[in-house]
This record gives sequence, C-alpha cells and structure tokens, in this order.
Amino acid sequence: MPIYEYRCSDCRELTTVFVRSARAEVAAVCQACGSTRLSRMMSAVARLRTDQDVMDEYGHAGRDGRPADGYRDPRQIGRWVEQRFEQYGLDLPPETRELIDAAREGELPGPVDEL
Repeated sequence: MPIYEYRCSDCRELTTVFVRSARAEVAAVCQACGSTRLSRMMSAVARLRTDQDVMDEYGHAGRDGRPADGYRDPRQIGRWVEQRFEQYGLDLPPETRELIDAAREGELPGPVDEL
C-alpha cells in the first residue's frame, strides 16, 4: 500500500494518504482545513539496517559472545546477558529487562561505585 504526502496550499500542513494501489486515483483532502488544493510531496525514505550493518559500524562480539574491543553499540548492550539466561533456561529478572531496554534506548546506567 503506497503512502503519499501532500502539502496544503491554503494552510501549509502536511496530509498523509494511504492508497490501496499505486494506480488508484487519489482525491486527497487536507486533514487540517479540508482544502483540496494540495501538492504531492516527496516522502522521506527509511532503510532498515541489518545486524551486519550494525556490526560493521559499531564492532561485534567476540567468538565467545562476550563484547570484543570496539563493540560500542548501546542497542546491543545486554544481548550477551539475554543469551546466557536463555542458555541456562532461566527467566530474565524484570529489573534486568528494564535496564537492558533502557540502555538500548540510549539511557545508560551511571558508573558503579566500588565497595
């Protein structure tokens, strides 16, 4: 299903239109003001990155699954922990899940105090 974006000539707002097929007629109406004076815009394009793309950019884990030098992708923090819990048939504690998910979103924990 194609998604088209239009800019309203009256209010300058963007309107997104979902179309069943690329050959279908589009009668777009501005979602903000109801105008039919719209100009089709060039939509942004997104590309998904493969695991290999991420490894090429940030480094990768060593053979044993432990972080190797240059393994800097915060979205992958915790992958080793998840794999070990799964390997041993254990449930990941909710607190650990929250820390891993937060790190993947860029919220890294502070330094650990020495005892």
